Amino acid sequence: MSSRKLQSDVYSVGAIDWDRRLFDELIPLPEGTSYNAYLIKGDQKTVLLDTVDPSKDYELINNLEQLGIKNIDLIISHHAEQDHSGSIPKMLNMFTDAKVVTNPKCKSMLMDLLSISDDKFITINDGETLSLGNKTLQFIYTPWVHWPETMSTYLVEDKILFSCDFFGSHLASSELFAKDNPQVYRTAKSYYAEIMMPFRAAIEKNLDKLKDLDIKAIAPSHGPVYDEPMVILDAYRDWVSDKVKNEVVIPYVSMHGSTKKMVEHLVDALMQRGIRVKPFDLTQTEVGELAMALVDAATVVIASPTMLVGPHPSAFYAAYLTNILRPKLKYASVIGSYGWGTKMVEQVKGALTNLKVEWLEPVIIKGHPKSEDFKALDRMADEILNKHRGIVGV
Repeated sequence: MSSRKLQSDVYSVGAIDWDRRLFDELIPLPEGTSYNAYLIKGDQKTVLLDTVDPSKDYELINNLEQLGIKNIDLIISHHAEQDHSGSIPKMLNMFTDAKVVTNPKCKSMLMDLLSISDDKFITINDGETLSLGNKTLQFIYTPWVHWPETMSTYLVEDKILFSCDFFGSHLASSELFAKDNPQVYRTAKSYYAEIMMPFRAAIEKNLDKLKDLDIKAIAPSHGPVYDEPMVILDAYRDWVSDKVKNEVVIPYVSMHGSTKKMVEHLVDALMQRGIRVKPFDLTQTEVGELAMALVDAATVVIASPTMLVGPHPSAFYAAYLTNILRPKLKYASVIGSYGWGTKMVEQVKGALTNLKVEWLEPVIIKGHPKSEDFKALDRMADEILNKHRGIVGV
């Protein structure tokens, strides 16, 4: 990838990873990703904001060479995770007079993760500014998006917010700017769901810290730059709010067909009542799809057969994932079947202790579903409708 110009003397110099398909050995990357680094040329100092994953350091080096960069004075590190910080040691070897500018917590983590010596750092405080001559950087602590040490940098004269993982999206694209692109919105929502959603309360506070800034562009560390920043700012405000939608998510697995018949009946019953429903066959569903569906939903219903008195491992994993992502769900329940005994409801509830939900009456049946079992599912659909009416105005 070549370096690309954002504004006068401001460049994108990171790398696009077209072929990466898994992040943190967990998160699917169907659209690839990027590791965005940015260069600002002030009339007194030249600054590099973040670096790239070490596997792509040669692209960063090539981009700097393209721009004829002979000296870097400062390297801003917004976040210690190695996909952004991993090439800092290489940069310090190339530009021996450079200093790493970051907050004290990030400094400590970088010393642990990358063995950078203490004398290479300049630490800054929340709200502090740094002059590059004709350009000014303002540092804004934005903790827990998604690590405790994360921060952002605001380029005062150009009104650009360099937000690192905040507002990011896993998307490899030849387009520098997001524009009005539904694909960018979808990948940003998936990124929020998989990475940011557990820290919803902290993100809401960080959004408040940004509200008085005059932001003309947001340049994150993954995905395209938002030259229409209200698109992503409004999306985040919606995602972190307590507002839910008239939606039910049903992660399910079925071994011999009984649970699947229950799911199919409940899906139809909910649709007939005007409720949007999203069933996910856990033998085929990617983590990101389920996570994204949980962002707005009012209700989750875990559906599973019984294995050794507990839920199927895939259903238990869905419950575990939901628990650690901490979506703003209002209601939850369990449906499923068993042969000779079950403690499935207790175990699913035990896996969802992070959720502040009201539990609805479960429907657990023995063997193949019968007419009275389908009636119980209809009653569940009625209860969900009544609950949703109270919170989303169905």
